[in-house]
Amino acid sequence: MIEASSERDRIPEGFRYLPAYLTLDDQRALLEDIRRVVAQAPLYVPRMPRTGKALSVRMTNCGDLGWMTDQAGGYRYQPNHPATGQPWPAIPQALLDLWRDLSGADFPPEACLVNFYDADARMGLHQDKDEQNLEAPVLSISLGDDCRFRIGGPVRGGPTASLKLNSGDIVVLGGRARLAYHGVDRIYAGTSTLLKNGGRINLTLRRVTAAEASGTGS
Repeated sequence: MIEASSERDRIPEGFRYLPAYLTLDDQRALLEDIRRVVAQAPLYVPRMPRTGKALSVRMTNCGDLGWMTDQAGGYRYQPNHPATGQPWPAIPQALLDLWRDLSGADFPPEACLVNFYDADARMGLHQDKDEQNLEAPVLSISLGDDCRFRIGGPVRGGPTASLKLNSGDIVVLGGRARLAYHGVDRIYAGTSTLLKNGGRINLTLRRVTAAEASGTGS
């Protein structure tokens, strides 16, 4: 839910909030899919460009491409896991179905970033702008503990609004919201029993390349 009614006007056009979109059974099934992904592509600690400072989240990916960051290479997409060197696992069918139903895009996603937040993890305000294709939306799925999600506009330092996201909620960043600054201020530990040891998983589906670049639109 949006934390204050006065903040509704700060939500950028193109932002869609779909509370409780996934049933508990849906969430459990999707969690099993993600466990299989992590078994093939283990969670690792990403690091900031230049400074090498560790992010507070752990991450992995599935899909043809995976987003990553480290001190040497900075923000980028690449086709293989940085530690194992192996290609990322395929995106589970349940996520492809959600993209088909909710994205409005005529082409599939190429990347699904998997972020794991423990009770102390945060994500500072940032834009998702490392993709060649900025017309396709970013589809974001929450599993596990609640979080306080913050979203602003296309300029850093502008007004923001806060939403409390629960397990099974989905948000879509499209239109003017596609380049909105957003982040996670807080994890509400112990608010969900979906993950055995607590924490939150955030899944973000993205199209990376322009559809025309593939020649087939896929």
